[in-house]
Amino acid sequence: MNNRLFPHGVRSRHYFGLTFLAALALALLLVTPVIAYNGGMFYYYGDFNVQEIPFYQLIHSHVRAGELGWNHLTDLGTDTLASYSFYLMGSPFFWLTIPFPNEIVPYLIGPLLILKFACAAAAAYCWIQRHVAFKGYAVVGALLYAFSGFSAYNVFFFHFHEPMIVFPLLLAALDCFLYDKRRGIFAVAVFAACVVNYYFFVGQALFVAMYYLTLVFTKTYRFRLSEFFLLAAEVVLGFLGTMFVLLPSILGTLGNPRLASYPNGWNALVHDRPQRYFLTLFAFFFPADMPAMPTFTPESNCKWASVAGWLPLFGMTGVIAYLQLRRRDWLKKLMVLLMLFAAIPALNSMFQLLNFSIYYTRWFYIPVLLFSLATMRAVEDREADWKRAVYWSAGITLGLAVLVGFMPLMTEKDEVKDWSIGVAANKTRFWIYVIFALASLLTLVLLYKKFGAKRTHFFIASGVGVVAAAFVTTLFVFGNATLASGSTHTIDQYILNSRDKIEIDDLENVRSDFYKATDNTAMFWKVPSINCFQSSVSTNIMKFYNGIGITRDVASRPDFTAYGVRPLLSTKYYFDYAGDNGNKDDDVCFTDKNDKTKMPCWRYLKTNNNFDVYENECYIPMGFCFDDYVTEAEFSQLSKTDKPQALLCGLVLSEEDMKKNADITGYYGGETALGKSMRKHFYLSDKRYKEICTKLAQNACDRFAYTKEGFEAHFNNRDKARLLFFSVPYSDGFTATVNGAQAQIFKADFGLMAIRLPAQTDCDIVFTYRTPGFKTGVLISLAALAGFAVYLAAALLIKRKRRLNHAI
Repeated sequence: MNNRLFPHGVRSRHYFGLTFLAALALALLLVTPVIAYNGGMFYYYGDFNVQEIPFYQLIHSHVRAGELGWNHLTDLGTDTLASYSFYLMGSPFFWLTIPFPNEIVPYLIGPLLILKFACAAAAAYCWIQRHVAFKGYAVVGALLYAFSGFSAYNVFFFHFHEPMIVFPLLLAALDCFLYDKRRGIFAVAVFAACVVNYYFFVGQALFVAMYYLTLVFTKTYRFRLSEFFLLAAEVVLGFLGTMFVLLPSILGTLGNPRLASYPNGWNALVHDRPQRYFLTLFAFFFPADMPAMPTFTPESNCKWASVAGWLPLFGMTGVIAYLQLRRRDWLKKLMVLLMLFAAIPALNSMFQLLNFSIYYTRWFYIPVLLFSLATMRAVEDREADWKRAVYWSAGITLGLAVLVGFMPLMTEKDEVKDWSIGVAANKTRFWIYVIFALASLLTLVLLYKKFGAKRTHFFIASGVGVVAAAFVTTLFVFGNATLASGSTHTIDQYILNSRDKIEIDDLENVRSDFYKATDNTAMFWKVPSINCFQSSVSTNIMKFYNGIGITRDVASRPDFTAYGVRPLLSTKYYFDYAGDNGNKDDDVCFTDKNDKTKMPCWRYLKTNNNFDVYENECYIPMGFCFDDYVTEAEFSQLSKTDKPQALLCGLVLSEEDMKKNADITGYYGGETALGKSMRKHFYLSDKRYKEICTKLAQNACDRFAYTKEGFEAHFNNRDKARLLFFSVPYSDGFTATVNGAQAQIFKADFGLMAIRLPAQTDCDIVFTYRTPGFKTGVLISLAALAGFAVYLAAALLIKRKRRLNHAI
């Protein structure tokens, strides 16, 4: 087989249609049983149920209402574009839901998943078909990619399939540029890849650079400096075109603690958990495991790391056969390079913005695509030794099975030692995976012996085998996940489209607490809440919680000990899920065995829709004034347990802002009176707690309302000049006016907001939000579009001139 790639010859379009339809049919067979089991809705488990479904429905309602700026229904408030561009804002599948009524959107998730599988296969075909001699094998390779272990695993993360779709198209567009001399397609592909998901685009851009350099150094592509500059121009134009969404997203994620950890020391070279090396092998030699329920390596701390990549039917057999060929072509070099990246933590992190805070392999769809191609090229190559490859594949599979399945394990509890055989977390599921892997190997051997001599016969047989293997293994994962879900019944019966069943008139105007309820219940109901399971919210929310000693990583869940946070954040109601058949776990229940609430000053209000509703007797309306102030440095000296309640005693400001408002704070340097009293002794009795909250409530706005562009309030100030506090995350996108006059916004309580009110004034306050970077991003994108138009026009003129010269 020649190492050099050439332009297309005759296209076989019917194979593309066959790929799409075969994948669509298989996806229907996989997804439909889950939809039927759940009564018409594709529920899954974990993050899928409590993130993907409410995210789609919430943002769908915002888009239809034209509210694309400030989103007060996500945590304490956040920017819609910056917070949801990672999840769905750039997804064409999300935009397909816009014409439908909001109540229908959750029911579209299943059909969209089916369509995603089919599109992933079609996209993979577009790239693979150039690199194989027989287009039928491109169909099989595309099915391997679309229904790989990575794809099955990441149904859990519904938004991961879009990058899987756009990535093969990005490579196909690059091939078109290099070999077909088509201009403009690669710029469009770069644009699409970045808009779809900027996080995954980082890894895709890195691999495209590796791919291009490998093609050049292996002389698969003849390097031309002029073409390199044209390619660079397309990259720049495509990338700049994304600024309307990318720039706000970058500005919105700067300071996110999940992106603040970088490779360091030996941990950058070797994994601190050796099980991860074994897990990587399991990922490609065995069918996909289940996120959050690790079977193979339970102590690897990889519950949601996306370590999966098994190819249905073939496993790693075809890859091994290809690697054992004598030639050293671009594909083999790239695969070996990616294996090296997977083994070294620092290199692995390069595919995810050098994020080292947690171990992820969410770029494994890249080697999966290469492995799919390698498998098909090994099928085509007569020099491939499949017998030897099967021995290697079977040997590794059996070796891993024996090591994990029969390794002695000693556990000790209450000084009693207990011995068992096998170190898998779930031994039954482990041996089922082993059977699946070995059965696939055996089926492959039989199919190869029977049909391997005839290309068309083996194409049909292997295609059917891949479909069968993918169906059995993926349905097993779907079935286990669906049955293991603890949230499906609650969401289906009491949460989804159930806001009207809650008989509380002011629920949309105040914040509520759902601490021990199903995650994102408030988001389903579209009501404000202090609880939120979303990892890309405003970074000032995280700074606020960090400043008061509460961890905020992927979710906002202040526990019952931080009861002072509730009135500070204007939380009026607590929803306590009554449980199925009235049975509640003591850890979940809001009351103890003596029916006393686990936070002071809450009273039972009513039971609605299987939720016991409690009202906060210390509720403080949004927007209120303090009498005392303390610097951030002084407040930080308090213990973690005291901080949430101490926030009610005074407003926390930076030393600079304390001095800037010295006529209000009385601070000119040194130590504040409040800081001194806190440092000496801090204790807040229930009586004193209630007195403080009552006083703050008396100094609160008499009117507050969210608007499409932010919020507005009214405060009748009959005192001296004061600082009015709002428990809304600070953002450069906000501007504020008091009676029409511009007002400076100060950062308070480490990440929230306060403004200065004039003395003896009836104040109408308006906060207006504009997404930071959006206007600038749009201008850059428009300039890139204009540049792209000029580039295309020039390319067409040059092409036409060359044709005329050639004709002459």
